[in-house]
Amino acid sequence: MKQLFTSLLIIAAVSFAPASFAGDKVSPVTIDGATTVSAAEAKALFDKGVLFLDVRKDKDWNAGRVPDAIHIDQKKKLNEGSMSAKVKKDQEVVIYCNGPKCMRSSRASKMAVGWGFKKVHYFRDGFPGWKSAGYPVE
Repeated sequence: MKQLFTSLLIIAAVSFAPASFAGDKVSPVTIDGATTVSAAEAKALFDKGVLFLDVRKDKDWNAGRVPDAIHIDQKKKLNEGSMSAKVKKDQEVVIYCNGPKCMRSSRASKMAVGWGFKKVHYFRDGFPGWKSAGYPVE
């Protein structure tokens, strides 16, 4: 009986764990149809004049960003029309958010590939990786 009670307690504890425990997600390393880029590769693309798409929340965007990036909040405003208004489907684009614990850039990259964007660069390390590499911010 004691063993059954202990088992039920463990099941209840796991079932009702806080969302932060259950929601500690890590973004995928790769996205089918997109090219994952490191901070150094993102900087090389930046130096070439490739467009950067910031898909973070407004408050994150306002706190700092890659210079000349465009902003479309992935959860509130990103759709095929909003992206197509800023990026041509055959144009290179680097999509970023707040690093590996942020799912926005992986979702946005997957969406963009699904909409037919051909040259999507998924910058998984995102703005934190850019900033820690000492690259310019605005």
